[in-house]
Amino acid sequence: MPMNKPNRKDIIRKEAPLVKDISVLRRKAVELEKEKRLKAAIKEEKDRIEVTLEEKAKELNCMFGLSDLFEQHGNNIEQVLQSVPALLKASWKYPEITCTRVSFDEKEYKSPGFRRSRWKQSSDINVAGKKVGEMEVYYLKKMPNLDEGPFLKEERLLIEEMARRTGKAAERIQTQKQLEVEQDSLRNMNIALREVLVKVQDEKRDIGEAIQANVDKIIMPILHALESEVAPERRKYVSLIKQNLEEIISPFTSKLSKEFMSLTPAEVQICNMIKNGLTTKEIAQLRHISIATVSRHREHIRKKLHIANKNINLPTYLNTFMAEDSQPYARVAYYI
Repeated sequence: MPMNKPNRKDIIRKEAPLVKDISVLRRKAVELEKEKRLKAAIKEEKDRIEVTLEEKAKELNCMFGLSDLFEQHGNNIEQVLQSVPALLKASWKYPEITCTRVSFDEKEYKSPGFRRSRWKQSSDINVAGKKVGEMEVYYLKKMPNLDEGPFLKEERLLIEEMARRTGKAAERIQTQKQLEVEQDSLRNMNIALREVLVKVQDEKRDIGEAIQANVDKIIMPILHALESEVAPERRKYVSLIKQNLEEIISPFTSKLSKEFMSLTPAEVQICNMIKNGLTTKEIAQLRHISIATVSRHREHIRKKLHIANKNINLPTYLNTFMAEDSQPYARVAYYI
């Protein structure tokens, strides 16, 4: 018996589940492809982040290493620079093919097996605005192009920062050394000045002793002889000359002027006469002024000495004022 030929509807009905399965498989295939691409993108981003972190770690190690070198070697810039090429070499992307060199003040510091190539990165070292050296990094063979030929932009920033820090540290060291030289010079000048001051004091003492000796041995004997020869009414003047000569080797006038700076020169001279026992009338005669003027001077002197309206004898006060000076070297200080 012949088989019945299936009609179109039967075929469509029988194939519908298969079509549905194929559609589901296609969607899953698309989703798997998307997932695969996503995983690849995630892996790529992860690898990029790891590389970036690795480069950042190198940069930090390089800069911290430089800081440690300056801390370890202090002001010895040469010892610091001897270790810098190794720091630079280890901090670049391909250290196995990297050569480095640092030049500073006509000296060179190189990594082992150093040689130049056409793949170079460099930065100047400046001290006080003047170029004194250079940092250089070379690759010994061609590598894939990155930001700056085969070099990363982070490596450009790193070499510039290393050069900048080295220049600033060198400038600080130079300034410190110059300061030490100036301090030594100032210290030597102070020592020399103290020696000069001691010598001046010795010379002043010698001059003072010479003046005192001349006054005591030559002038005073003459005045003593003259005092006995002149008329009694003139002896007061000879006595005043003697007292004023003694004043040359006495600190009264200088001390009075120093302690009471408001006293005028005329008032200081009148104080000296009062201290030596001259009366108002005698002072007026010697200075060729009126008695009233001398009296006004005495009033002003008492005010400036802060003894106005006090029951204090002016000659006694002035002599007591000098007696309070107990410094044994005071007489010498006022010889000149």
